[in-house]
Amino acid sequence: MSFDIIDKKLLTYLQTDCKQTNKELSNKLNLSVTAVYERIKKLENQGVISNYVALVKKEKVEKSFVAFCHIKLIQHTQDYVVKFEKEVANLVEVMECYHISGDYDYLLKVIVEDMEAFREFMVNKLTSINHIGSTHSMFVINEVKHGTAINI
Repeated sequence: MSFDIIDKKLLTYLQTDCKQTNKELSNKLNLSVTAVYERIKKLENQGVISNYVALVKKEKVEKSFVAFCHIKLIQHTQDYVVKFEKEVANLVEVMECYHISGDYDYLLKVIVEDMEAFREFMVNKLTSINHIGSTHSMFVINEVKHGTAINI
């Protein structure tokens, strides 16, 4: 899909602050409010814009312990993969899950309150999922960069 310079700027502005009014965006883009509205609707209808969210500071909601977990399945059958993905998608502590190449099969980003909560998560939730052969966890010491905007 190709975007003109206005679409690129509009997407950049929306990724920075999606609560800007169409009037504010029209002033920045030198377009009419109607033109901005139509462009946004077009981008939504084409699936370029999939959602609008509020980004919550994890420290303010007592979820500042971040861990990355590598997961290796016992076997790579379609049944095992589908079941694992379905079950892990239902774990609220798992913020992101990627099927990856390399020594492990999946990479999970887990956010919980503290080490004790992480242990509870591992013992009572993650390791109760069938077909997990092994796990390897790493803990975040400091978040150096965290972005949500895609450079267009």
